[in-house]
Amino acid sequence: MTVGSGETLDETLEATLKEILVEDLFLDVPTERIGDDDGLQDVLGLDSLGFVELRAQCEQRFGVSITDAEFTPLHFHSVRTVANLVRTLRTGAAGEHLAVPQ
Repeated sequence: MTVGSGETLDETLEATLKEILVEDLFLDVPTERIGDDDGLQDVLGLDSLGFVELRAQCEQRFGVSITDAEFTPLHFHSVRTVANLVRTLRTGAAGEHLAVPQ
């Protein structure tokens, strides 16, 4: 992902996730109609294979490693929750991972 001058990852992360959903995962919804809080499964219809592909795309594009413990419905509920996970992983210390809610 290329971030233009003056733009930060935080400003473009949600937009990039929406592009991934439409261009790489072939969701039949225009990016501008995807809300940050729309449920990926219940609103947008992403299936189990789509979630696996979204995880792989996030790891590749954003340079993060998402563990099985982090690959949960809580973290992959919406564009916002995935973006928050990626931000946390990018800013966290190497080798540290998110606490998984019980």
